[in-house]
Amino acid sequence: MTKPGSGRAATHRKSWWVAVAVRLMGAVIALWLVATLAFVVLQALPGGPAEAALGGPGSQASAEALQAAREQYGLDRPVLVQYGHFLGQLMQGDLGTSYSQKKPVADVMGPLLAPTLTLAVWALLAAWVLALMTAMVATGSSRVAARLASALELVASVLPGFWLAAVLIIVFATQLGWFPPVSTGTARGLVLPVLALAIPLAGYLSQTMREGMLNALASPYALAARTRGESPWGLRVRHALRHGLVPGINLSGWAFGYLISGAVVIETVFARPGLGRALLTAVTGRDVPLVLGVTLASALGYVLVTIAADALVRLVDRRAA
Repeated sequence: MTKPGSGRAATHRKSWWVAVAVRLMGAVIALWLVATLAFVVLQALPGGPAEAALGGPGSQASAEALQAAREQYGLDRPVLVQYGHFLGQLMQGDLGTSYSQKKPVADVMGPLLAPTLTLAVWALLAAWVLALMTAMVATGSSRVAARLASALELVASVLPGFWLAAVLIIVFATQLGWFPPVSTGTARGLVLPVLALAIPLAGYLSQTMREGMLNALASPYALAARTRGESPWGLRVRHALRHGLVPGINLSGWAFGYLISGAVVIETVFARPGLGRALLTAVTGRDVPLVLGVTLASALGYVLVTIAADALVRLVDRRAA
């Protein structure tokens, strides 16, 4: 005999897997579009890819050197053949060869991936902790505390990363001496870069979560819970928090992209190794394969986090299934 609710649970699981499969297909299409756009941009560079491989227009490369570069990198073949070869390499995990370092892009990015992911993950966790604390205060019964928390959300969300990083260095490194001003490879050296990335993101997350919680607190079921004697704290934790978490989780994909892009500035300010500094160096040095590699890696990370966030939302909120 079928248990009550078992059919509904099976349907929910099936819809969950269907949604994940659709997201995966969308991710593949998104990555293909990013790769195609990257290839088009590469072809549209002033002087073409061959001149970029030799250092750009300022290199004053001769016609013979340009022809040699075209033959070396297969740029003398038809564009469609180059495009097919480009996609084939990507499908095999081959991102090409760095123009400046003369070695595979994957080998260049490999040692830099872990520091950037470590920074991004800790910044995301810190942002969530700060956002939860601020949202809980902003939806509390104290009007003064709620207004103060709301003001802090707004200020935090508009702080420029480079300015915030400089202030953190001046206050906590130079004046107080609590943390080193540059990366040291230790936990203490990670604190200031994490805060510089996490604080603005926490402002965005807290504003989104606060709106969801306030809407939940104004709903009929919240009123019914109050009449049953639920405390204000219990009402926020047991009834409103879930509705605040859902929009926050939905923002996680965007948040990951924000953290990766913000790492360009933060890793440079704190002299921290990572993909951000590598991207800045590659752009200034016109190392196109390395730029494309970092861009594609960031896009892949974005779509994977977005898929994970969507799956988590469907587990937290059954209405999203």
